[in-house]
Amino acid sequence: MALLMPSGFAEEVRRFQFSASEAIDGAAKVAPDEVFSTQKGYGYLEKAGADAKDPRRFALQVPEGNYDITLRLGSASEATQTSVKAETRRLMLLGVATKPGEFVTRKFTVNVRRPEYGSGEKARLNGRETGPSMSPSWDELLSFEFNGAQPGVVTLQVEPNPAATTVFLAGDSTVTDQRNEPWAGWGQMLPSFFEAGVAVSNQAESGLALFSFSSQKRLEKILSMAKKGDYLFIQFGHNDQKDKREGAGAFTTYKKELESYVTAFRGKGGIPVLVTPMERRRWKDGKPQESLTDYAAAVRQVGKEMKVPVIDLHAMSLKLYTALGEKDSTKAFVFYPANSFPNQKEELKDNTHHSTYGGYELARCVVEGIKAEVPELGKRLRAEPGSFDPSQPDAPEKLAIPASPVRGENATPAGS
Repeated sequence: MALLMPSGFAEEVRRFQFSASEAIDGAAKVAPDEVFSTQKGYGYLEKAGADAKDPRRFALQVPEGNYDITLRLGSASEATQTSVKAETRRLMLLGVATKPGEFVTRKFTVNVRRPEYGSGEKARLNGRETGPSMSPSWDELLSFEFNGAQPGVVTLQVEPNPAATTVFLAGDSTVTDQRNEPWAGWGQMLPSFFEAGVAVSNQAESGLALFSFSSQKRLEKILSMAKKGDYLFIQFGHNDQKDKREGAGAFTTYKKELESYVTAFRGKGGIPVLVTPMERRRWKDGKPQESLTDYAAAVRQVGKEMKVPVIDLHAMSLKLYTALGEKDSTKAFVFYPANSFPNQKEELKDNTHHSTYGGYELARCVVEGIKAEVPELGKRLRAEPGSFDPSQPDAPEKLAIPASPVRGENATPAGS
C-alpha cells in the first residue's frame, strides 16, 4: 500500500532532533523509542534492542528525488565517532570524530527512487515479475543508519535538491548496493567520496548482464530520471561472459549493447562513462590471473570509437591484488569462517564478490579514474581521503568501516 505524503512535502525542509538537549526551532524531537508510523511519516524501523548502541535505521517518507542531508554531530559530554549509511548500506560518512563539547556539521546528497516510471511501467528486481521487492533502495522511505564506535547525531535536516547532479550506476554484483554483510559493491562506497550536490543512484543488481539489465527495464528507469549533465557509469562483464545466445561475445553482442547504452544516455543530454570490469581473484605462479581480458578490451574499444571516458578498473584491480599478495588478497573478497555473521553457518570462500574493504578500495580506484578521465566531475569530489595508488592499498586492519546489522536472509549474491 502506498504511503501518504504530507501536503507539499517534496518542497519542505524537514528537521529532526535526536539529542536530549533543549528544543530546536522547527525540529521534530525523536525519542529513542520513536517507531516509524505512516501517521507521523518518520521514526525508527527497528525497536530499540537491549544494547542501546546497536545501530538502527531512522526513516522518513519522501517522494523520488535527490535530497541534501545536513547533520550536526557531537556531544556536550562525550567523544563521538559517527559513520552514516543510507538506504541499502550506502556509505555516506566514515568515522567523523569529535571531542567532548565539540560539534561539527556534515552535508551530503542522497538519491531516492521508486520502481515506477512512465505510464504504469516498473523496473524489476531479480525474481520479481511485477516490480522490485521493497529493499531499502527501492521502497517509499529515505532511511539512515547511524553507526560507529560512539554515534553522536544531534540533528538531521532533509531538503529536496532537484538541481543536484546524479551519477547513475549500471552494473552487476560487483557494483550494486549489497543488502547484507559481509558483501559490498564499489558503488556502495562511492557516495562517501562526493561533495554535497552530487547524488549516486546505484541501480546495479547482482547477476545481471548488459542485456538482462535492459530487459528488467533498469536502463529505461535511469533514462526516465536522467537530466542534462547527469552521468551514467557502466560496468558489466562478469555475467555477460556467460551469455549463451548465438554469436554472443565480448566483441559482438557485448560491444554492441555497450554502444546502445552510450547512445541512449547521450540522447538524454547525459555523460556516459565506461568502466572496465575488475578481475576475479585467480592466482597462478604467484601472480593474479586474467579472466575478463576480452571484455575489458571491448570496453576500451567502445571508449575510443565513441569518444567516451574509460576508467580502467580492470588494470587497477590487478595492481591492487598484486600489491596485497595471494594470501592477503582474500581480505578484499568474502573469505570468512563459519558463524562470522548472523545466519552464516558455512565458511565463505568467494573469489568474485568483494568485502567492504575490497569494495572501498575499488571505489578509491574509480575515484582516481574520475580525476583522470572525468575531470569536471572530479571537481565535485571531497578532498579527503586524498589520492590513492592501487599498488599501495590501505592496510586492511586500518580501514574501519563499521558493520551493519544483518537483516533478513543472508545469501551469497547472484553472479560469479
